[in-house]
Amino acid sequence: MLDPVWLKTFLVVAETRSFTRAAQRLGLRQSTVSQHVRKLEQASTQQLFVRDTHSVELTADGEAMIGFAGNVIDTIDRAMSYFTGVELRGRVRFGASEDFVVGPLPEILGEFRRSHPQVDLELTVALSGVLHEQLRAGELDLVLCKRATGEDSGGALWTDPLVWVGREGIELDGDEPVPLIAYPPPSITRARALEALQRNGKRWRIVCTSGSLNGLRAAALAGLGVVVFARSLIPPGLVELPPGHGLPDPGVVEFTLTARRAALRGPTAALSDALQAGAGRLHATP
Repeated sequence: MLDPVWLKTFLVVAETRSFTRAAQRLGLRQSTVSQHVRKLEQASTQQLFVRDTHSVELTADGEAMIGFAGNVIDTIDRAMSYFTGVELRGRVRFGASEDFVVGPLPEILGEFRRSHPQVDLELTVALSGVLHEQLRAGELDLVLCKRATGEDSGGALWTDPLVWVGREGIELDGDEPVPLIAYPPPSITRARALEALQRNGKRWRIVCTSGSLNGLRAAALAGLGVVVFARSLIPPGLVELPPGHGLPDPGVVEFTLTARRAALRGPTAALSDALQAGAGRLHATP
């Protein structure tokens, strides 16, 4: 039998990559944490960590155990909540890309908060590239953002074509460099726009760089230039450039909902379920 106490300890060690920090978080002695992990390894007959005086790394079996342990703990938590009537509690560190700031995401998050008032929801809004980095660093539990198609494994919530967008009636001079409005690096849409222009021998000049969606929108509404957006997430007041604009196809982009496996339980799993259920609202084309 795999004791749930051992599994909880294992998950914290896997997340922190440290027996010392795991002991501090759990309020246990380091020797107790080591004992829990050792018993779990004995029960599973597999080595779960490779550790020395400087580092703690998961083995392949340890990576597999994260999924099993998370499912077991989540099932226990759900059962206790059902039979005791205790509301879902905990914290979710959720990251969302700038694209969703002015869309229906706030409504979905508001509905989640009303359904789970005891859950602390910490929202981070940033560029997709930054969110991926924070997720890998363990600074976020769940992220909703873009990724380039074929960039990573795992299914996408949806795939969207990237399109050139500007103010209604904007006209481009084919003899002049393309006036480009863009997020700063490591923006995926910026990279796709530049790659398309380079691939087709188009000259360009950056007329506005902003880390804010509202900043890009304001520059485009002012007629400073054009910007690349996912078709279903074009900001209000802007339009897709009509056929014949002469700009190269920037391709497509995937939108993904990605969680740290060690965190995909309890409140994080509940928020993931809510966002997947609301995916149709998130990318509904106007």
